Amino acid sequence: MQQTPTSLAEKVAAWFSESIVVKLTAIGFLILILLIPQAWIESIIRERQQRASSVVDEITSKWSGKQTLSGPVLIIPVTNREKSDKGKEGIEIREWTQEAFFLPEALSINGHVSPEILHRGIFDAAVYESTIQFNAQFNKPDFQKLNIKESDVHWNEARMALSISDLRGIKNSPAFRVRGDDLASEPSSQIGFSTITTYTQSTEEADYNSEYAAYNQKSKTESTGIVSSLPWKSAEDFSESVSLNLVLKGSTQLYFVPTGKNTEVKLDGPWPNPSFDGEFLPETRSVNDTSFAATWKILHYNRPFSQSWTEAGTELSGSDFGARLLIPVDQYQKSIRTAKYGVLIIILTFVSLFLVEIIRKIKIHSFQYLLIGVALIIYYTLLLSFSEHLGYNLAYLISSFATVILVSLYTRTFLSNWVMVGFFFSVITFFYGFIFVIIQLQDYSLLIGSIGLFLIIAAIMYFSRNIKWYAER
Repeated sequence: MQQTPTSLAEKVAAWFSESIVVKLTAIGFLILILLIPQAWIESIIRERQQRASSVVDEITSKWSGKQTLSGPVLIIPVTNREKSDKGKEGIEIREWTQEAFFLPEALSINGHVSPEILHRGIFDAAVYESTIQFNAQFNKPDFQKLNIKESDVHWNEARMALSISDLRGIKNSPAFRVRGDDLASEPSSQIGFSTITTYTQSTEEADYNSEYAAYNQKSKTESTGIVSSLPWKSAEDFSESVSLNLVLKGSTQLYFVPTGKNTEVKLDGPWPNPSFDGEFLPETRSVNDTSFAATWKILHYNRPFSQSWTEAGTELSGSDFGARLLIPVDQYQKSIRTAKYGVLIIILTFVSLFLVEIIRKIKIHSFQYLLIGVALIIYYTLLLSFSEHLGYNLAYLISSFATVILVSLYTRTFLSNWVMVGFFFSVITFFYGFIFVIIQLQDYSLLIGSIGLFLIIAAIMYFSRNIKWYAER
């Protein structure tokens, strides 16, 4: 028989042990405390993600970087003059040499990519070796359009240039073919024009949430490339057709700049997960389980630069496009997204325990709530560590099963029978299954999540409808 408290201290102690308000306050405090390790878990996931990214960058830096190709471009030095009136001293004529740049009238590029995966520990990086054929048709330069006299043109110094963002990737001895002759090329760090390379991170590589949404990171490439001197002595030696065969290594992505007035690029390779990025999408594409093929057709109206100019250092920017080789490794992004639902899992689990405590009239100590919350937090370290070796889906299954079994067996210490344990097991299994569905359905995650939470709240209202919150317990 329970003794009736007589002293004030005993009455206060009894009120604290029986009060629903105190219990809810304690549970709320425990949830706030568990937010601290929850934040640590998310920082650990991001740290591992940065570690993976740095390792991949290290691997690809030793192979060759992301490649962007621009050209071929015809470069012809010209003499420029400027008159200035010096008054009594007379007229001064300043004379200097500058370069005129001309883009092809038509450009056809055919590329084949042979990918390879390099490994460093548990991390993988996609690299490739490509064979690329350029065929360009030039119109005879119109120097009058640039206000240049024909007599000021240095035909004997004309050269052909192709911009390559990372010269370390060149595997053959590329030669421009003009009038049936192969013209040896030389590497150069000052070819006179440059590009803005767009590195795009897709939603497969970035978190689906807005904080980690896809982003564009643009960086200026140095004006590096290959240059060949042309065997021209005068305008009569001009040749319209230029071709080039290039064997090029690179990492992750291969981009092109549409330097032709009409540019057509065909690219294919044995890779099942390409991403077609940049300023233009392909007109046709074909992707299957083993390979891809894509074709781009770009007009000069679509790009923000002209066919000819005389200013050295001009940037051919704002129109690069191409393909990236994706490795479907999304465990870090999915782990981050999963961890964001950690507080929701803890709250729903604690609410379920609280309702069981109220309905079944059993006592669950705050320390027992805390142990269950800690187990739900440790779950995310299991998920992260397993996913790095087994992939996200299998890691989610193993981690969820282990955590649900552990928590369910622990509840047997205070639940009255195995039926209640089975019920609690089903509830937690449903929570983890619900989160998994949300993670997989990216496009419909908000819709499914909102509907699911609405139904969960409705269920809680239904099961708590008969509780007399102000009645004696």
